[in-house]
Amino acid sequence: MKIVNYLALFVSTFILSACVGTQEAAKPALDSSNTAKHNQKVFEEEDRYILFALRAEQIGEYDASSSIFNTLYEKSNKKEYFYRSLQNDLSAKKNQQIIDRVDAYEKPLEDPFLMRIKIIALVEVQKLLEAELLALRLARKTKTAEDYILVAKIQLKEGKTQEAIDYLEDVYNDDYNEKIIDEISVITFVNLGKPKEAIAKLETHASVHGHSKPITLRLIRYYSNLNDIDGLLESYLKLYQLDKSEQVSQKIIQIYTYKKEKLQLINFLENSHSDDKSLLQLYVSEQNYEKSYKLADKLYAASGDIHYLGQSAIYEYESNIKKDKKATLKSVISKFKEVVAVSDETLYLNYYGYVLIDHDIDVKQGMEYVKRALKTSPESIYYLDSLAWGYYRLGECKKAREIIEKVLTLEGGDDKEVLLHHKAIKKCKTRRKR
Repeated sequence: MKIVNYLALFVSTFILSACVGTQEAAKPALDSSNTAKHNQKVFEEEDRYILFALRAEQIGEYDASSSIFNTLYEKSNKKEYFYRSLQNDLSAKKNQQIIDRVDAYEKPLEDPFLMRIKIIALVEVQKLLEAELLALRLARKTKTAEDYILVAKIQLKEGKTQEAIDYLEDVYNDDYNEKIIDEISVITFVNLGKPKEAIAKLETHASVHGHSKPITLRLIRYYSNLNDIDGLLESYLKLYQLDKSEQVSQKIIQIYTYKKEKLQLINFLENSHSDDKSLLQLYVSEQNYEKSYKLADKLYAASGDIHYLGQSAIYEYESNIKKDKKATLKSVISKFKEVVAVSDETLYLNYYGYVLIDHDIDVKQGMEYVKRALKTSPESIYYLDSLAWGYYRLGECKKAREIIEKVLTLEGGDDKEVLLHHKAIKKCKTRRKR
């Protein structure tokens, strides 16, 4: 970047804040309304002075930086340099120096920036009454929420808690500024120790003037502090209307899960479309297979993840096989063919194989898929049951019996479907003997 452009960029960023080296209780916004010609150099070495001043500020040499900025101000008469010099004095904790320099400035009480920085310095040297009087004068001049709040913060430091609340409430009643009601709630919550009253103030404001993000976030902090789960959930739901981010939706999901309100969570996810993966799991847990396979299809179309297609095949089969056997088998088999062509996931291999076996579509091919699954999970009762059922379909009852008897000895061998298959295979053996 060229020096001249750097100078223009630097001067244009002189919208200062009072966030340097002061206590939060008395930080106003240090704002400048100066309209000097920022891009015009007044003297030849101006850009070099700026670089030296910035470097000194960067390494914490605030006295040196203040001095250089003051030199820049004296040579150029640009207020921004004076402001920056004072701000470095603030960082250097030269508070009395700030007060003296501001007082020496021509008509300092006409400049809100100078008034604010002097107020900060007065607070730092514990001249609280003088700071309060000057802050009151500043607030009457600017009529901004930030300066009204500054007055209240100083009053709090003086121990005038109720006076601070009364002052802010008078201001709030003029225009219902949400920054003011927020500050009132904080004082009520923290200083007075009345959390429910603080919440009531914000909820009343929001019900009349609408929920905003800052107010809703404040309510979330309060409800969280009180461990009020219902209030927290309600606030997060309102926040989601303002900020449909994944972070907010995950908080809502966590709370519904904690409250074990599965149906309400499903309703939220269906309406918000914020987490279809979680919604799919919920559908499956509720055995809502029709919605499960349709959502899995949607996820597959969006992501191309073959596992969603496999899940779609399983849930479509569970949902529709008794309603329309022919159409369902055609759709499910088509999906499974695509899945097993690229995936060795044992769940899909076994399920596809069992469908081919159970419906006498291609028993031998179905058994090959089941055997592929058994290579990975040789002790799975489900895969062994499928294999036994295949031998049963082929009429090889001895092999079927040997396998199903083994299944009965394994954990989970008392599964309802296993027992039904075992009963059928026993009859198969008896029939063969006769």
